[in-house]
Order: sequence, then C-alpha cells, then structure tokens
Amino acid sequence: MIELKKGVRLHVIATKKYKTIQLYGRFTTRLTKEIMTKRALLANLLETNSLHYPDQTKLSGKLAELYGASFGLNVGRKGNLHWLDVGLGVVNGKYVEDPQLLPEALDFLQEILFNPNIREGTFDEQTFRLEKENLQSSIETLQEDKQTLASLKIKETYFTDDAQKLPSFGTVEDLANETSEGLATYYQEMITQDQVDLFVIGDVEEAEMVELFKRLPFTEREESFPSIYYHQVHDNVIRQQQIQEAVTQGKLNLAYATDVYYEDLDRFALLVFNGLFGGFPHSKLFMNVREKASLAYYASSSFDTFRGYLQVQTGINSDNREKVLHLIAEQLLELQAGKFTELAFQQTKAMLKNHYLLGLDSMQNTIETTYLAQWLPQSKLTDEEWLKRLAAVTPEDVQRVAKKIRLQAIFFLDGGQQHG
Repeated sequence: MIELKKGVRLHVIATKKYKTIQLYGRFTTRLTKEIMTKRALLANLLETNSLHYPDQTKLSGKLAELYGASFGLNVGRKGNLHWLDVGLGVVNGKYVEDPQLLPEALDFLQEILFNPNIREGTFDEQTFRLEKENLQSSIETLQEDKQTLASLKIKETYFTDDAQKLPSFGTVEDLANETSEGLATYYQEMITQDQVDLFVIGDVEEAEMVELFKRLPFTEREESFPSIYYHQVHDNVIRQQQIQEAVTQGKLNLAYATDVYYEDLDRFALLVFNGLFGGFPHSKLFMNVREKASLAYYASSSFDTFRGYLQVQTGINSDNREKVLHLIAEQLLELQAGKFTELAFQQTKAMLKNHYLLGLDSMQNTIETTYLAQWLPQSKLTDEEWLKRLAAVTPEDVQRVAKKIRLQAIFFLDGGQQHG
C-alpha cells in the first residue's frame, strides 16, 4: 500500500494472471441514512456523462477508443461503512502494442471523477432529471420482485438502526428530495473528504503505477477509520412484520443474531454451520424443508459477519407458515445438538474450499480482500492460512456456533387465502 496523499491510498496488485488491467477506486464514508440515496444517484450521474463527454454517445465513443474498455460505478455497504466504487477495465497495452493505453485510461478516469457535468454549482438539469427517474424506476422494479422485497423487509424488521434498515441504494422517499444543486454540493464533499482506496490489478510495475496515479488531483483529507462492525443489542422479543399481497407464493424470511464477526476465529465454524444449515443443496433447509417435506419452493440461508446477522429465505404456500416455521426451528435444533452426518460435514468443507479456490481467480475478490486487510489488519490471511483454518473446524465447533444463533425477527409476505 502506498499513501499518495493523506487519506488517499494506492494498492498495486502486480500479477501475470490476466491480459487486462483493472483500475478501481473506492470512496468510503460512515454509513448514515442521509447519504445513501445521494450516493446512489451520484454514482449514476458520474457514470452517464461528464463535462467533456456531455452525452452517452461521446462517453461510449471514448470507451471504444480505449479498445472497448469496461466501465461502471456503483454503491455498496459493509457494516457501518458505505462506499461508492468506480471501475475501469482495459486490455494490457502490451498486447495491442499501445504503450499509451494505460495513461489514457487514467486520464479518462480523472475526467469522470474530477470533471463531472456540473456548471455554476449545479449538475446538468436534463441528465439529473433523467437519472433521478431511472433510479426511481430501478428501486421500484426491485420492490416488484417479491423475493428481493422479502429480503429487504426482513432487514427492515430486524435492524434497530435507521441506516442499517435500508438498502445501500437508499429509498424513493429520500430520492424525491434530491436537487441538482444539493447533489453538486454533496459531490464536492465526497471527493474532498471520503477515504480513497485506489487499486490497479494486472501485469504492471509498481513504481510506474505510483507515478501515473500521482497525477490524479486528490487533496489531503482527514484520515478516518470508523468501526466497520455494526453491533446490535439483542432482546427477547421476536420482531414480526407481515404484508398481504395477491401473490402466488408466500415469502417467509427469518433473521437471527450470530454474534460472530469477520475477525473472529469462529467465522470458519460459522461458514461450515451455514453450509450445513441452508447454504448448499445438501443443507438441512434444502433437503428437509424443500425436498422431503415439500413445504418450500426454495429455502436457503446466508450470513453477514460485519453485522453479526444471518437470514433464512423461503418461498412457501401461505397456509404452511406455521409448519415451515416449526421445521426451520427443528433444523437449527439439530445442528445445536450436533446432529449432522460426517458425510455432510466433509462435503460442506470440500465445497467451501472449492468455492474459495475458484474465488482466487476473481479480480473483484482480490480487491475486496486487499481493502479489508487494510481496514482490518488482523484479518489478513494467506491462502494457506485460510484453508488451514477451514480444515481445522471440528463438528464440536459447528455445534458451539449453532448454539449462539438466536431468532430475532420474522417477515411474512402472505399470499392470502385466494392462493392458499
């Protein structure tokens, strides 16, 4: 890691694995309800055009000149952090005999980040209106997908913190209040105050990259590392929310507290637990709720070690709500009692190992682990260490982690009697 300016870091990941070079920037700030929608809209605006490429045609033309570079911005979150990401993938100049390709790609990135389509303190009104409408319709489309809706609603039911309840792209209500001047002001705040991590992955020389990236006109900023982990106080009351809609399939989602975080040794036991509970096709939820009892169209579990959270998602006939709740509880009790076969245990470990090894080829995975390693230095593991920790998990570890898992919230999208 090289510090280009205070609060601006460059990570050069030199590898001969790829024929392309990935340039990536991540702007990180503390997650609050007020900023999420702003940042989602800002990402869309910066992706659409800029001062010198004022329309999509000119922007696309430039990407075509860069040998059809891939380009995009998006937003994401982890625990208490919110980020805005920009990515640009170009072919390595060596393969097209164009030594100027990478410097040109960086110029393009500079244009996008430092010359947005803002004049006299306001975003171009036409672009702003269009992107606002686009974001609204994409949020509304997500809500129409009932599986996504249920996944968003269980988080809203489980979390007590306003920002944690919301998806990383914000809400239609907050979007309505955004103005082109307000967003231009917020852009200035982001570009001068956010923590910046820049990544370059590919067959490159570190010294050369440092010189190249130094040209980006970032200013120094206060360094801040807000705690990435979100901790919620648990209570004995199970929060419930129910919505009735004329849908053919009811959705029953459950949320649990795990008390297991990313740097905990128990993270590996949780990985295995989740694989046995609902993470894989041989898991208890899949085999017993979906296959044997035929009570669900789908049934799976997933977890978040930055918020100490685990969720179960199922699609069911609404009449079967109580049966399914009971059966899910039974699967958890079995794991807490250590009732799982050696075969399922070894199969889960083998699949997790395989999944990890496949991930080593992903540029995005490499970026995420590099980013986390500088945010959480204790979490840095070599591939060998990671696999060793997975191999070391015992059935007793899984049982111990299973005992920590407590139901905290239930969301039910009721398909009603007409489809019962």
